[in-house]
Amino acid sequence: MLISFRYVKQVTETKKLDRNFNFVRSTNEKVDVALNRIKSNLQKELTVKSKKKNKKNAGEEQPVQEPEELQVSVRLLFNDGEITEKTFEELLPQFEENTDQFQMLILDDVFKLKFNNPWVNNVTLPNSILANFYVYPSKLQMDFADRHSSEFIWYKGKMPKSNKENEIEWQEIGRGYSMLVKNEDIGYKVKLEVTPRSFDQLKVGPKVEAIGSCEIQPGPGYCPYEMRHLYTTEKLNGNAIRVTSYNILADYYADTDDGRQKLFNYCAQYAIDIDYRKQLLIKEIIGYNSDILCMQEVDFKVFDLDLIPFLNEQNMNGVHDKKGTTPEGLSTFYRTDRFELIENYGMNIGDTVKTHPACQELFSKLQYNEQLVTRFTDLATTLQIVLLKLKEFPNKYIVVANTHLYFHPDADHIRLLQIGFNMILVEDYVKKFKEKYATEDISLLFCGDFNSVPECGIYKLMTEGHVPQDFIDWGSKPEEAVINVELNQPFKIKSACGTPKFTNYTVGFKECLDYIFYQTDKFSVTKVVEMPSEAELSLHNAIPSVVFPSDHIAIVAELEILP
Repeated sequence: MLISFRYVKQVTETKKLDRNFNFVRSTNEKVDVALNRIKSNLQKELTVKSKKKNKKNAGEEQPVQEPEELQVSVRLLFNDGEITEKTFEELLPQFEENTDQFQMLILDDVFKLKFNNPWVNNVTLPNSILANFYVYPSKLQMDFADRHSSEFIWYKGKMPKSNKENEIEWQEIGRGYSMLVKNEDIGYKVKLEVTPRSFDQLKVGPKVEAIGSCEIQPGPGYCPYEMRHLYTTEKLNGNAIRVTSYNILADYYADTDDGRQKLFNYCAQYAIDIDYRKQLLIKEIIGYNSDILCMQEVDFKVFDLDLIPFLNEQNMNGVHDKKGTTPEGLSTFYRTDRFELIENYGMNIGDTVKTHPACQELFSKLQYNEQLVTRFTDLATTLQIVLLKLKEFPNKYIVVANTHLYFHPDADHIRLLQIGFNMILVEDYVKKFKEKYATEDISLLFCGDFNSVPECGIYKLMTEGHVPQDFIDWGSKPEEAVINVELNQPFKIKSACGTPKFTNYTVGFKECLDYIFYQTDKFSVTKVVEMPSEAELSLHNAIPSVVFPSDHIAIVAELEILP
């Protein structure tokens, strides 16, 4: 259990103690032991304060007078009677039912007890705050509190000539978990005040504030995705859904020596920073008003601290599956007012193919080449399968698959095997879902960064349903050549956005790698959001840039659910 309190005591005429104390104690511990620990710490702190004051008053040549040791008393009372020889565990029922009747006395100071009170453990603001973008806590940790019920108040203030934060005159500028910063706020410091509340809003915790380390900076100006947002201003309903797939560039790869000095050395260094890129990403993502949003290269910290809390405010929820031991992976989000999450699975393909019954026929055909099998099974490539139920059409289900295939240039054969096993697994899950929920009305969407251009076998398998044994991709690395293997998949599939010229645009590589594959007998495409022009992509050499947060471009399509 955690015992927390703030103690303020005037130690001398000009010196006082003002400190937060936190004690972590076992619930099996007797109250007396914990109170003695509190007493010891308080006594030590008060004595130290007294000594410091005496040394200052004594002067350099006068001997320092040791202060008399302060005698601190700490007692726990229930209905004015002192509690001793009991454990906290024994008191737990009384804590829960009669909290108001407990008091803790420190000397003559009376503390009322609050049990499992809403509490803010940590709130911090980002290191970059841009005008015309959203600001929200970069970290928020609360206990016994509901973020949706809690109160968030935003302030701005100019740093005075004294350069002392405690002299800033604060002016309220917004309320809510997030706030859209305005141009007139440029040059101001930002403060956030959080008052935590319980889920039932009956309990209110102490107010906590955080002041940003930076001033509000001008934004980068026009971002090309703003033009794309003109096509997605309205949320959809009925039998129309909007689907987005986006590799958002993991901070795990971008903010490294290799990322800054080699891969993205053309990008302004400040624009590689995740606190900068997140602001662009969040504004871009919410502007698409997606019903289903599949993302790749999502750092788990970005998922937990940014995407989940911010997109929850937009009535979206999501699941995340890490890619092997790396701190990034796949995320699939969905609108909670339109979809119900029924089941979700995340699986490492290299591990899954070794034991999954549906994969054994194909996996056995690879055993002739140990080097091929080792390379394939050692990869951390992940497949995410999410089953959603449409609330507007209770008998309709959508299986959303999401993946990010292996990237290496000599690995066309590896990627082709990965998609082959992916489709075997997807087919197997769809069959099981149909049996489990006694329905044939299950549709398939498969989104992701396939790291494969349209001329390769992946696109052929998905759109034509078959890749023969003699296809060129099988021999992309001679010592790992795949022989006597052909692939088939049973779904009628097309690419919703076709084959754009670019979905990835860096200095060293520019191609179409990302797709939204859909079942043509279950959906029809009604709109594809136009891609940025090459002039926009190359304005700052390539992407990411000060106006593009990733090296990939989001692909967005609107689909009609067929009867």
